[in-house]
Amino acid sequence: MTSLQSYHTFSLPSGCESLIVIKDPTELLLLDYDRPYFLLGEGSNTIFLEDYAGTVIKLATSGIDIKQQGDKYTIKAAAGENWHQLVLQLLEKGINGLENLALIPGTVGAAPVQNIGAYGVEVSQFVTAVKGFDIVEQRFITLTGDECEFGYRDSVFKHRLKDKFVITEVTLVLPKRWQPTLSYGPLQSLKGTASAQEVCEAVMAIRSSKLPDPAVLANAGSFFKNPVVEKRLATRLQLDYPDMPAFDVDNNHVKLAAGWLIDKAGLKGCQHGAIRVYEKQALVIVHEGGSNGEDLKQLVHQVQQTVWRQFAVVLEHEVRLIAKQGECQLQSVECNESTGS
Repeated sequence: MTSLQSYHTFSLPSGCESLIVIKDPTELLLLDYDRPYFLLGEGSNTIFLEDYAGTVIKLATSGIDIKQQGDKYTIKAAAGENWHQLVLQLLEKGINGLENLALIPGTVGAAPVQNIGAYGVEVSQFVTAVKGFDIVEQRFITLTGDECEFGYRDSVFKHRLKDKFVITEVTLVLPKRWQPTLSYGPLQSLKGTASAQEVCEAVMAIRSSKLPDPAVLANAGSFFKNPVVEKRLATRLQLDYPDMPAFDVDNNHVKLAAGWLIDKAGLKGCQHGAIRVYEKQALVIVHEGGSNGEDLKQLVHQVQQTVWRQFAVVLEHEVRLIAKQGECQLQSVECNESTGS
């Protein structure tokens, strides 16, 4: 059994039957996919709850290619590249657009899977192609941005192509004509003349003030998705909670702030073993060391149940949770039964 504790930032004690590190995409042609396997980047959005009964394939490819084409830049980045470092490298070259997504942990390859987003910007706005290895067909193919079927924290890689496609390269297109996106949250305090570097620095300062460094205090970033609910429920909740953040998704749906709901439910600091809801940001769960997957599951259950009982809102975890037989979803039985799902 190979230890995985240092391969995921939540750092629970766990292992796997074998670990394979891929530095050249062509190595993917040589693997045995008939046996259980799990694809891993930097492990910043993945938690191994217990020993995994299979092979973990870690993508560690590198390489960034930048081309100017008329009024835009085309960037091709290997899946194993660090996302935040890519953002910084582009800014240093005067290529703007990704600054709102600074300091999001993880690899370039993980970005389209989750359709990472922050402060009014999603990576899907810039992805034009995703290249990868089709495990079923045993060949490399390229998907267009539309074929990635992006949604809120969602993509085809979490559904039809889940466990069937290994992303090896992402193509991003950024326009040379740039305007800051300052409409979301704390960025509204910046002036419209703010530079991309100033926006980036503001984003990093905000995230650093709320999100602990995993190297210092183990965590997996934002643990829960911001729930999308029917507008009538949001309207009813705002009568009782006028200060509740709410953002229109469409004519019938509203996105709520999961962190606000957890905080309002009095769950900051709530703890099971050495795992607790972070005091500075209720959206984050931290691990001080020495706990296990059962402690985490108990805490998640308590958060989901408490928020459901107070707001009638179901919280889903954004972090990928891996059990012995593979990925699993933690959801309160009471919530499932009450919502008819």
